[in-house]
Amino acid sequence: MKIIAGVDEVGRGSLIGPVYASAVILNKSINPKLLKDSKSISKKKREYLSNYIKKNSIWSLGKASIKEIESLNILQASLLAMKRAIKKLKKKPTHILIDGNKIPKLKNYNLKSVIQGDKKVPSISAASIIAKVSRDKFITALSKKNKGYHWDKNFGYGTKQHLKALKKQGITKHHRKTFSPVSKISKHNI
Repeated sequence: MKIIAGVDEVGRGSLIGPVYASAVILNKSINPKLLKDSKSISKKKREYLSNYIKKNSIWSLGKASIKEIESLNILQASLLAMKRAIKKLKKKPTHILIDGNKIPKLKNYNLKSVIQGDKKVPSISAASIIAKVSRDKFITALSKKNKGYHWDKNFGYGTKQHLKALKKQGITKHHRKTFSPVSKISKHNI
């Protein structure tokens, strides 16, 4: 029997925090028409769908820390988070479809990359939704402890508001120091 898992990551372009990945094996009961790329769905609908997917599928999360991002690079850290998510699944899939054009190195798994998979493959869309909602919740919690950066709105991405706060308040321990423009700011506030 074919067991397909979809895998996607979120947070690659953010200036802060870990990168998250999710792996999802959808149950047959899930309506695939509800599943779309997480970026094209409202926050409220994403949160609803994340709970719906979790209740009606086998899913897992994987992360790569700021230290891993800084030592490996963001691509390798994203692949590491994906690998961790795949290995945490309670059931081993026969086929794994991964969003993008790169796949993690994993022995004894049938892996295939799908460009724009989060728009085309329901299980990848589901993974993108779970990863985004999970990371957004983590970053929102960080925002409450790190006022002024507006991470609850920009989720650590390099918006004008975030960059202005970065110059004014300095770098936190949550910033990825190897990422430009963080690496260009000499005022450390750790």
